[in-house]
This record gives sequence, structure tokens and C-alpha cells, in this order.
Amino acid sequence: MDIIGISEKLISFRTETGNLAEVKKCLNFCQSLFTGLDLEFEVFEKEGIQPVIFLSNTKEQNLDVLILGHLDVVPATDDMFIPSIKDGKLFGRGSLDMKSFAAVAFNSLEHVIKNKLPIKFGIILSTDEEKGSFGTHAFLETRPLLTAEIVLDNDVGGDITKIISKCKNPVFVKLIATGIEAHGSTPWEGIDANEAMLKTLSNLRKVYPYFDKNTGEPKNTWIDTMHIAKLHGGDVANIICGNCESLLDFRLTEDSTVENLEKNLKASLESGVEYKIVSQSTPVVMQEDNPYIQDYKKFAENILGKEIEFEQIGGATDSRSFAVKGSTVIMHSGTGEGMHSVGEYVEIDSVLKIAEIQIKFLDKIALEK
Repeated sequence: MDIIGISEKLISFRTETGNLAEVKKCLNFCQSLFTGLDLEFEVFEKEGIQPVIFLSNTKEQNLDVLILGHLDVVPATDDMFIPSIKDGKLFGRGSLDMKSFAAVAFNSLEHVIKNKLPIKFGIILSTDEEKGSFGTHAFLETRPLLTAEIVLDNDVGGDITKIISKCKNPVFVKLIATGIEAHGSTPWEGIDANEAMLKTLSNLRKVYPYFDKNTGEPKNTWIDTMHIAKLHGGDVANIICGNCESLLDFRLTEDSTVENLEKNLKASLESGVEYKIVSQSTPVVMQEDNPYIQDYKKFAENILGKEIEFEQIGGATDSRSFAVKGSTVIMHSGTGEGMHSVGEYVEIDSVLKIAEIQIKFLDKIALEK
């Protein structure tokens, strides 16, 4: 397959999460890549859920290898959906996150089919990963027996010299503060919800430190963190606020629990403030001496001609759905910058190297069958 050409075409589809018309055009293009090949191609659709595509060389549910990813992107200006190549870099929305690696996955599937490799191989690509991956969760609910011995996850970071061994558990919490409205000139007649919220946030900050880029403190980043994602209270300048809400993004290490988070929340709440856990997941932790991971690492080092290091990240990954089932998850991506921002790019050579690594790895898995 022309991996870079396919990547450019995928980037040209404006698949911002929720843009169903463009998503369907993109999915039709994906299906056209496999015309004449014997494979299973399913477009999973459900009311209120963005589509998911599942491609496989087998009808069986116990896969040997699965690639998990997404085709949706965050919003961008029109020009970012016009791919361009300069100085060995592919620019455009989704170039790094993660349409070029969807193209790599398609290339791997074609290799498996055309070479009749004796492995059960599949690809799952969602179209709402940027807003919660509800499509993937809904699809997997219809496939409770779907498992994979190995999951290749290319939706992590942007450095081909790093293999991710740990991802944190994302937990989103809503705080709701309720006060009593009064005129701004007589604050003693009301109870300010904003004040209660700010005090609660200050209490939580004592437990979950603020990372100050100016000072570089705290230096240890593999700790539980809290990000104040949203904060809103009051609409009129001269009215004491009666209601205030905030959305908090916690990232917990594998040594933490949601139960401990709730303990800290309860201890931090000021009068009139309550909390609600919006969503939670599980951390993904892989043993670095896992034989599959070590085999993959050796192929990567041979192809790149340099040592590969292990790294930990705070971001979440959809592969956690399979990690909890016992899958070996290999989290490795190409090199680039600008994910979710202007100037997003991926280094073309790193995309082609990831493709080469995957092929070598799949060939070895096939030989062992």
C-alpha cells in the first residue's frame, strides 16, 4: 500500500468528531482500499453513537493481534485538512493523531491477507475517540467474546524511540456548589457559591499539586494529578452567585484507587459543595519484560538502529478495554509534534518505520503459530 498517499487522503476528510457526513465518506474510502480482498468489513452503527469500523481476516472472536485506533480528529481550520509535505514531514490535522497510523494498520492487514499469514488479525477504528470513545465501548458491548492476545496501539505520544509501558487512569469529576443569591452590594445576605467552590478547589490542590512550568516543580510526574478543566459560576456582575460548577480531570497512577480519590474529595468539600464522578477507567500497565514486548522492541531497535526506551504517560488509551482482559498491549507511535494544535505534523520516515516494525513483528507471530 501507498501508506503516505493513503494518509494524505485520510487527512483530507474533515472527520471532526460528530461530522457524520465526512465520517461516512472516510469510511467508504477505507472500505475501497480492500476491494477484491477476502476480509470481514463491518460498519457498526447505533442511534446516538458515532460509527466504528471493524476489519478482520477471520470471523472468529479470539484474535491473535488487534490494532486499535480512531479516525476522528479535533476541530481545525480549513487549511489543516489540506495535507502538505515539507522537509520530510507530513502536515495536517490528524497526521500525528492518528490517521497516518490508521494507514499503517491497513497496510498490516493487507500484508496478513495477501501473504496468507496464519494469524487472526483485526482492526478497530472509532470515530469519536476525541470525545470519549463511546462508539468503541458500544461496539465492544455487542462483542463480549472479542479478545486479542496482542494489541498494537499507535495512539500514544509522538516519539518513535519510546515504547509506553504505563498509562494513568483518567477520572472526571464534577463539583456542584449551591449558595444563596443576593445583591452584590449586600453580600452578607447571600451565600456565594463561587467562594465555596474556590475553597474546595484550594483544599484539593493541597492534595494534588499544581505543576508549575516556570519552576519545574514538582519534578516527579508519575503521581496523581488534577486539572481544572472547566469552571463556571455566575452570569451577572452584581448578583451573589447561587450556583457554580467545575469539571476536574484526575489522572491516577496504578498505585491509586478511585476509592481513595473519593476519600480526598469528601475531606475537601466545603459546605454547600457536592461531587459526582462523571467517568472513570483503569490504568494500563505492561511489564517491560513481557516476551511479546521484548520481541517487538528488538525489531524496532534493529530497524531504527538505536535503543528504544520505556516511558510512562498520563494520557489514557482505548486499549485499556483489552488490557483488563489480559491482552499484551504494545504502545508505540511515530515521531511528530503539534497534536491537537496548529502545525500538527508527523515525520514520514517514522510512519514508514512503524509499518516496517509491524510487518516484521506479525511475520514472527505467524511463524510461531
